[in-house]
Amino acid sequence: MDFPNTTQIALRQDGPWLHLTLNRPESRNAMSRQMVEELLGVADALESRRDIRGVIIRGAGGHFCAGGDIKDMAEARAKAATEGLPAWQRFNRVFGTLLQRYDALPQVTIAVLEGAVMGGGFGLACISDVAIAHQDAQFAMPETSLGILPAQIAPFVVNRIGFTQARRLTLLGSRISGSEARDLGLVHFAEASAEAIDARLADVLKQLRRCAPNANANTKRLLHLTRQIPLTQALDEAAVMFSQAVTGAEGSEGTLAFVQKRPATWAAD
Repeated sequence: MDFPNTTQIALRQDGPWLHLTLNRPESRNAMSRQMVEELLGVADALESRRDIRGVIIRGAGGHFCAGGDIKDMAEARAKAATEGLPAWQRFNRVFGTLLQRYDALPQVTIAVLEGAVMGGGFGLACISDVAIAHQDAQFAMPETSLGILPAQIAPFVVNRIGFTQARRLTLLGSRISGSEARDLGLVHFAEASAEAIDARLADVLKQLRRCAPNANANTKRLLHLTRQIPLTQALDEAAVMFSQAVTGAEGSEGTLAFVQKRPATWAAD
């Protein structure tokens, strides 16, 4: 499946990597309804694109994402005047769908976080598999200071940093730096410069290239299963997945490459 045409996100494929850039720099890449729909269209394509092994998500103009688009909220308010609460519910829930879709992508997602990482941008950071931040990036969930809730991102924040820290950051609307985000486990790396971020990203992609794409996709699915089903059921499912992997093409190639002391085919691309 080809990628859809987009105007608020920029797409660039570089071999097995898809670079996805939130591209509304004039609004610090605020998340509009159109941007959400474009991101969902890209997710549709990614689910069947096994040639793409990693997705690098970042923002244009020095910021990742400043949260939701206030103009879209004004439009939702106008609809709610005639349709009532269901209009607000639909408006809010679609962003949760976006987070669910990107959380479950078979590809490895890598977030590059600079400048403002607010609200919905904070939520996107929480569903990344690997997060690289500038040490001075600013992370916050300011919703409660606006009289609203971080409704769709809250479950992902709790999963990422735990209940106690989620309580502090949401209920105080606290702003933290990239370095503090690293200390909380929200991001994995906090770098001092754009050059250091690019070097870290290159190293992450180098490591990722060594990992078999289907093995990664299934490992990611297994990790999610451990949160959703009882332990015995998860272990039973893991045994099934392992048996399929070890007898499959990647398992056979990986074993042979190890014995022959050479890179596996996916690592030599």
